[in-house]
Amino acid sequence: MQIAAGLLSLAGCAVLPSTELDPTSSTEVLFQGGSGVLSEVRGEQLLQQLEDENAAPDMLRKHLAYEQEISIGSPLVLGNKVTLLQNGPDTHEAMLDAIRAAVDHVNLETYIFDDGKLGQEFAHLLLEKQASGVQVNILYDSVGGLLTPESFFEDLREGGIAVLEFNPVNPLAKNPKTWQMNNRDHRKQLVVDGRTAFIGGVNISQSYSSSPAGKPAPGKIQPGAAENDEGWRDTHIMVEGPVVAEFQRLFLDTWTRQAEAPPKPRHYYPELSAQGDEIVRAIGSRAEDEASPIYLTLVSAIMRAEAEVHVTVAYFGPDPVLLKALTGAAQRGVEVKLVLPSHTDSAAIFHLGRSYYTKLLKAGVRIYERQGAVMHAKTAVVDGVWSTIGSSNLDLRSFLHNDEINAVVLGGEFAGQMDAMFAADLAESEEILLAEWRRRSVWLRIKERFARVVAYWL
Repeated sequence: MQIAAGLLSLAGCAVLPSTELDPTSSTEVLFQGGSGVLSEVRGEQLLQQLEDENAAPDMLRKHLAYEQEISIGSPLVLGNKVTLLQNGPDTHEAMLDAIRAAVDHVNLETYIFDDGKLGQEFAHLLLEKQASGVQVNILYDSVGGLLTPESFFEDLREGGIAVLEFNPVNPLAKNPKTWQMNNRDHRKQLVVDGRTAFIGGVNISQSYSSSPAGKPAPGKIQPGAAENDEGWRDTHIMVEGPVVAEFQRLFLDTWTRQAEAPPKPRHYYPELSAQGDEIVRAIGSRAEDEASPIYLTLVSAIMRAEAEVHVTVAYFGPDPVLLKALTGAAQRGVEVKLVLPSHTDSAAIFHLGRSYYTKLLKAGVRIYERQGAVMHAKTAVVDGVWSTIGSSNLDLRSFLHNDEINAVVLGGEFAGQMDAMFAADLAESEEILLAEWRRRSVWLRIKERFARVVAYWL
């Protein structure tokens, strides 16, 4: 009954707008800048300018209209600069540089904050900033932090840093009426001075100390098994511009709900001016939401795709609606390609994803497994104009149980960078072909079937 209830709940959150929308006739696209919502006339002027600068202007207008059509409580914000960051070393260095430059506050939200060499580097720098008068607020997940000694967080607190544990595993540490063991904060975001935000899949963990080295020698890695010395393949972004206020709002809202009080006063919402030309939507989902906005916007984009859908994801366990969106896109001639892990830190979800391969391959979806790395990225590009990067996987845990955060970026230039990254991952991947897949072992089939049975709890 619990599994059925979960699936019904998911189906309820996936009621999408009609795919018969004509975006050029009656849908008004509303933009927000640093000073609030733009007038319809000014918005149309900027839209025309954006179309002139993009290689696929009609496609851009359509996807802007689709985004506008989904009521998810977050605006399309103009005037942003988005920097693509790949893997742990580059992401962490950019984050550390931003923290070093902080003058007012640092708000850090992460699933894992371990006490390895990298974690200690972050901790020492954050303590230095706190001592210099910068307010540091850290929100970490209780389950994600299970392997981190409590003394690590106590040292941060003793240094004056505000440290908040999300949904403590210990029920005595939380109001019993609001305690939900299965609800986790899977977000990874950093907001510095209310002006710079980092969002993506990268945790503060020693696992990210190196980047992937490329394909291994044949036979080096068994399917499903991750090696400790491998680099993790992940994606993050750095965002500057007016949309940073939306990411800040998501952090402060989570803090206030968890602590039942806001953090110490600081200048959390400075005046923000345009820093670039990117259109960005900040999307946060919570376990208690009736509809997962991250899920809705992704499924909508796939259902409306006309040319291509390129998805890279760590944990793949599609519900029936997402599965239908992917297969339906392929069957109507859209190029649908998935880059998935060849091995992972979670064997159960790995085999769950593989249990859908036959159906996807028969529909024309092309599947690739990334070699030589633990694939942990969560990204997608649709029609060369719509991109998303964030913390949300494509599984029931992300859709139903986790607090997640994603950015949607609309525009051809950034999508081109995303597709170049996707092509690089394809070059390090092995394609799964239907004829070969049908010859997989009975033992692998048993693992896949078992994963289907326990999918709701993964």
